[in-house]
Amino acid sequence: MKMESEVPRSPYEEIHGLVYFGRLLDKIRLHAAKKLPEAYIANLGHAQKFDGSCLRFLGVSYNDLEKVIVDGATDEETWEWCQQYGKPHTEEEIMIWNRYITKCGWRDPMTETLQLRLKDGGWEDRTDIQTLFDYIDLDEGRKK
Repeated sequence: MKMESEVPRSPYEEIHGLVYFGRLLDKIRLHAAKKLPEAYIANLGHAQKFDGSCLRFLGVSYNDLEKVIVDGATDEETWEWCQQYGKPHTEEEIMIWNRYITKCGWRDPMTETLQLRLKDGGWEDRTDIQTLFDYIDLDEGRKK
C-alpha cells in the first residue's frame, strides 16, 4: 500500500533565522517515511539545487545530515549538530545567505527556469511570482 505524499514546509520558514533549512529537514524526514512526493526525490540532496546550496552553506554532507534526521533529531537538535560539526555562521552571514537564496529566479540565471515552470503550471500570467521560493509556495498551494 502506497502512503499518501506530503509536501515539506515553505522554503521561507526559518530555523535560527536561516531560510530553507527546515524544508530540507522536512524533505529528509518525509523521504524516510516514504511520504515525499516522487517528483522531489531526484533532487533530494542534489549538489546543484537548493539542497546542495544549503548543505554547502552549513558545511555538512547530505549523508551525515540524513543520518542525524533519521535517528530522530528534532529541528533544534539538528541545528545544534550542524553548528557543532559543520560551519557555524554569524547573523550577518545568515542574512546574506537568506537574501541570496530567497531572490533566486529574480533577474538572474535562474529566471528562465522560473518562467518555464510558471508556463508549465499554467501560471505564466502571475507577475507576483518573481522568485523560485514564490513558485514553490504557489506550486505547493501555500500561495493563491
